[in-house]
Amino acid sequence: MPGSGRAELDAAGITDPGLRTAYAACRELNARHGRTYFLATRLLPARRRPAVHALYGFARYADEIVDDLSDGRPAAERAAALDALADDLAAALGGDPPTPPGDARAAVLAAVADTARRHDIDHRHFTDFIASMRMDTHVTGYARYADLAPYMHGSAAVIGLQMLPVLGTVTDRAQAEPHAAALGVAFQLTNFLRDVGDDLDRGRVYLPADELAAHGVDRDLLLWCRRRRARDPRVRAALAHLVARTRGVYRRAAPGIPMLEPVSRACIECAAALYGGILDRIADADYDAVLHRRVRVPTARRIAVAGPGLLRAGLARVGAAEPRTTLRTPSPGPGA
Repeated sequence: MPGSGRAELDAAGITDPGLRTAYAACRELNARHGRTYFLATRLLPARRRPAVHALYGFARYADEIVDDLSDGRPAAERAAALDALADDLAAALGGDPPTPPGDARAAVLAAVADTARRHDIDHRHFTDFIASMRMDTHVTGYARYADLAPYMHGSAAVIGLQMLPVLGTVTDRAQAEPHAAALGVAFQLTNFLRDVGDDLDRGRVYLPADELAAHGVDRDLLLWCRRRRARDPRVRAALAHLVARTRGVYRRAAPGIPMLEPVSRACIECAAALYGGILDRIADADYDAVLHRRVRVPTARRIAVAGPGLLRAGLARVGAAEPRTTLRTPSPGPGA
């Protein structure tokens, strides 16, 4: 276990050897697959990071069941795998130790269940997340933005709602929840735009069909451009419209950042800036290039954004007493 990982677990008061191994596995998933997200978590106080890694690790594990392009299982088998994961998660949230102990799946479940208990995270958020992942096994497109909204609630908004108890608020939590949910949706919409080509390879289009059609675009045109590495002004116009829509969601989320505890604000400011930077890169690539390559925020830009955030985070911690996390009795919920 890397030294920095040990320091985080020590700071969080996680002493059980099995749980420390489980959290370390989630941290590794975050570091390997969520580079932007992982960088932002470095701006949090050490004691808050393990919970974020656990939430990311569980989301990543479930997402891979439906999104791994190298997994040749039919949709019905993937759906069954999600059902099994949901059952195992419910058991873990209810206090049953996941088995087998050394398994990667068990590690993710143990860490996320411990995080849910420590931070009193509503079990419904996990239930809704699994429901959206299950949609990915049979839904291949969305006619309107309103049709996409239920999927985004479970796949994205609930991630923001799960994070909020970990980050802490200076206002009533209910006041901050709509903004936290909006930021999760903004991140998800950004991913849809960045990954439109990969999603086509999976047989899915998350971009609302009516908004594409308003610019003369449909699934067949997207596929034609993808397969021939072609560019098309209609696709550029449609994606530019959707980028502008996504920027509006970031603006709706922004008032929630000052509602967070001061020691958490730099992390979320950084994450929003870096994910918003993906939209800038899409625009710089003239939009429809995302059909052929995945745009990324350059390392230099990541450092430029994170550097001032580190300073702000350090200043926020000066004089801020960080109470030790206490293990709470789990509240009953649909996932329990």
